[in-house]
Amino acid sequence: MNRLTSKLSNLRSNNQKALVAYLVGGDPDLDTTLDLMHLFVDSGVDVIEIGVPFTDPIAEGPTIQRAHDRALKNDVSLKKIFQLVSEFRKSDKETPIVLMGYLNTFISHIDLVQSNQEDGIDSILVVDIPGELNLHDYGIDNPNINTISLISPTTKDNRIELIAKNSTGFIYYVNLRGVTGSSNLNLDEIKNNIGKIKKHSNLPVMAGFGIKTADDAKILAESSEGIVIGSSIVEMINEESNSKEFDRISIYLKEMKAAIS
Repeated sequence: MNRLTSKLSNLRSNNQKALVAYLVGGDPDLDTTLDLMHLFVDSGVDVIEIGVPFTDPIAEGPTIQRAHDRALKNDVSLKKIFQLVSEFRKSDKETPIVLMGYLNTFISHIDLVQSNQEDGIDSILVVDIPGELNLHDYGIDNPNINTISLISPTTKDNRIELIAKNSTGFIYYVNLRGVTGSSNLNLDEIKNNIGKIKKHSNLPVMAGFGIKTADDAKILAESSEGIVIGSSIVEMINEESNSKEFDRISIYLKEMKAAIS
């Protein structure tokens, strides 16, 4: 069984929620990213989501866009991200890893993605792929890789079922209309929309975008199988990029994990 599928299944069977933590690969540098990945796990993170640097990350707010820019200045590529994961796997063979990126990056490196083995990444989330399609439609059909789809507050009911059918691993519910790092969560709307998704799929639903506080996390975990934290972490990484003292991130993640436990 795929590592991601197994992890989420085990959490669900034990009535536990998943904490998914995001960072941009290579921000501020690849060695620091590797250290942060291990820090995430030590702080209670269940799934690591790595943003693959891209020149035009349209779904991202200013905080994560700047992280993409910093990583690109370091010449971080998809190949280097795969090498990073291989290095991580030398000491951690259990934590699921999701790559989040843009379609052109993956279809430009199909051979690399297709060669991914069981000891590599576990899933890909393509931000700009139409919901009716999946990676198979673009020639990527690696059995070791799950495909995660996004569903947003503006997704019509008739498309939710189709998108859900194209998903494996989990469904990522976008809490907000807008880009990452936005705020003003409409909790009633989120709960209602996640309920709609669950009518069409038994896959775990992760709620992401706009989650900043432990209170946000606790409330959203009540209607989902887990939460995704991104912009808040990326901002702290930037603030501590010179000192490389990331204790604040560890404390923050532990608070988030406790809030959803």
